Amino acid sequence: MRMVCTIGRELLSTMEVCVSFRRTLSIALAFIGLLVGAGFATGQEVIQYFVAAGSKGLIGAAVAGAIIAGAGLVILQLGSYFQADEHNKVFTSISHAVVARFLDIAVIITLFAFGFVMLAGAGSTLTQQFGWPAWIGSTVMLGLVLISGLLDVEKITDVIGALTPLVIIMVIVAFGYSMTQLPIDTEALSQAAATAEMPVTPWWLSAVNYAGLALILGVSMVLVIGGNYLDPREAGVGGLAGGVVYMVLLLMAAVSIYINIDDVVGADVPMLALFQQMQGWTGYIIVFIVFAMIYNTCIGMFYALGKRLSSGHEARYRIIFIVGCVAGFAVSFAGFKTLMQYVYPVLGYMGIVLVFILAVAWLKSLGQIKDEGIRRERIRALLHLKLHPDKEYDAERFDDELGQHIVDSNMEDEALFDDLAYEVAESLDSDDDVDFDKEVWEENRNDASFYTERDAVETDRTEEEIKAWIEETGASGDPEEPVEEATEGEEVAK
Repeated sequence: MRMVCTIGRELLSTMEVCVSFRRTLSIALAFIGLLVGAGFATGQEVIQYFVAAGSKGLIGAAVAGAIIAGAGLVILQLGSYFQADEHNKVFTSISHAVVARFLDIAVIITLFAFGFVMLAGAGSTLTQQFGWPAWIGSTVMLGLVLISGLLDVEKITDVIGALTPLVIIMVIVAFGYSMTQLPIDTEALSQAAATAEMPVTPWWLSAVNYAGLALILGVSMVLVIGGNYLDPREAGVGGLAGGVVYMVLLLMAAVSIYINIDDVVGADVPMLALFQQMQGWTGYIIVFIVFAMIYNTCIGMFYALGKRLSSGHEARYRIIFIVGCVAGFAVSFAGFKTLMQYVYPVLGYMGIVLVFILAVAWLKSLGQIKDEGIRRERIRALLHLKLHPDKEYDAERFDDELGQHIVDSNMEDEALFDDLAYEVAESLDSDDDVDFDKEVWEENRNDASFYTERDAVETDRTEEEIKAWIEETGASGDPEEPVEEATEGEEVAK
């Protein structure tokens, strides 16, 4: 574990304290699962954005993956820092009201657009596998979305979300099969790939547009995922790691389709066509996986759209949700490939603007995010020391410090204290080697005001005052480690 933490610090200068490998892995998997959606599973995006450019498109896939990895770090850290429970909380915190409104509208448009494109994709998927008219697949998808959206959407999407590893396996199998086709004639393959329509040119702009498209699709949920974690550093590393894995999967999918372009270039669902070429019976498995992933994206888009448009008027959710789904169903008859060709580039450009604004805000706030991460980790460490029955806690010294850190945080006092206190209590309660009873602790616990309303706690301090206090008192890091001796005249409180 120490080695993992050391590597994490070397990767990012903002990470001066060891991050939890377990939590970071959880964040990375959530990020991957969100972005490996229906468009990735179908393979149509991969053809239009990368393979159509020939061998240069493979470089584009790497560029897009790198952008997504970096943006994953940025977006998840912002979500964690602001403890986002919905995207608009972050937008209004980092930008002018007009800009925040633009970003909000852009996300709303994206939700509806991706929803009706996925309805069209459902029709194309069943048409390609079974030869049915496209309206049958779209109607089946509409029915599933309406039923689940009006009932318990969370339980259903949890089940479908479990299929995400199958998509990853699908890509790996396709890549392995494609490697058996080597060596290849790249010139002939590039000529075949050129017959596919490429909505954005040149190849490098197509790569950037794809990254914007993927990120504007996922930004709302990615911010919320980040908001579920208190440590911005863990959230950032998780986003970066997840983005790197996504880049590898994207490259594998692009290479697989490029090598087999002669067999899949005219298909609405290229990945399904690839497996049909490998073994006909595998198509029945892949069509189920692709259809399920389309459903996962579709219900996510229309459900989020309904919730966003009914915000403040929750009683109107059902009617807004139904109207949105039916309207999307009507638009879906324009056709899957056609919709992708014209709708996705526009969303991609909006995504580029969104990511740029978020990246600038992140750069401006990087110092504050770093300091807040260190602060929250110190509070967690102090609470762990205080609640652990076998450790000595200096209340006279540390209670004042706890209160000061809580007041200095950008989070609300009670929310920060309760989240960290319960996290530590649950950790101790689940440790069989520690004699800790969570129920007894809950009956006798103090609230945040016990620490924040102490005479020694100051409010409304500037960043310079906070940094000077930390340097003077050594109020950071692990409180159980001995404080380093002062150097060059600096005084460190023992």
